[in-house]
Amino acid sequence: MSDLRSAFVEAADHVIAIVARDDVSMAWREPSALADWSIGGLVAHLAGQLPTALRLLQGEPGADPITVDEHYHRSAWVSAGHDAEVNSGIRAGGERDASDGHSAVLAAAVRARAELPSVLARQPADRPVLIPWTGWSLLRDDFLTGRMLEIVVHGEDVAASVGFTAPDLSRAVLDPVLGLLTRLAMKKHGQGNIVSALTRSERAPRTISAF
Repeated sequence: MSDLRSAFVEAADHVIAIVARDDVSMAWREPSALADWSIGGLVAHLAGQLPTALRLLQGEPGADPITVDEHYHRSAWVSAGHDAEVNSGIRAGGERDASDGHSAVLAAAVRARAELPSVLARQPADRPVLIPWTGWSLLRDDFLTGRMLEIVVHGEDVAASVGFTAPDLSRAVLDPVLGLLTRLAMKKHGQGNIVSALTRSERAPRTISAF
């Protein structure tokens, strides 16, 4: 059985390393590489993964957990368009958090990072973590995989927006995230297209995305 608790702490350090950058602070009000999202809003969404994870891990356990793959198949934002209410709401939440300023966003992430190791240490592998805005639960490591996916993807989004290379992550973080992204992409595009995208540029589909 996997144990992603140490990997999640590494992912949390990745968040802090990105959010704490001076060039990120200086670009706070600039548009990001993602449409209708400022760099500050995007960074606040990234940084918010840590206090959100901490809050849900400390909440009441859920029941009848589903798999992380099923979580993404069910999540409304995955299939919704850019202007759909659910995605507009996610962007609005990031911009609202960003209005507190870079220092406040960073401080909240640092506080959560400091608490995470002790909270994670108390989480058994079979602990169903309730995600209240969806109404369903994920087992501990599936929950952590989902949060790490957010961290890895949005870390790259911030790096592309500001113009730096995101720090490398270990395979302890990347393997579960890339495995999940590959499975989601295969569900969407089919096995043959994924294999071709990875091995045969002459016949690969022009665009392959998990979402």
